[in-house]
Amino acid sequence: QDGDLKFPLESVKKLKELMDENRHINPRMKVPMASYSPCQEKHLPEEFQPVCKRKDAAMIFRRLSLAAEDDLCEICANAACAGCF
Repeated sequence: QDGDLKFPLESVKKLKELMDENRHINPRMKVPMASYSPCQEKHLPEEFQPVCKRKDAAMIFRRLSLAAEDDLCEICANAACAGCF
């Protein structure tokens, strides 16, 4: 969940994979995570398409990617958890 936007956890994990794969294509030309937007990715889950139309899309994708970090338990990444952050 990011504000009033809610997404399935599996889709958020797929988003993180896409962002991680495409961020490090060339180590000398790393794209800053805050400026990267996966909207042009062919494999972007469909539920994220409305986010691509927003001005704050890059920040939303960044926050969602952070929520899917491997060291974060799935309970805390779930919208049902309110006190983890």
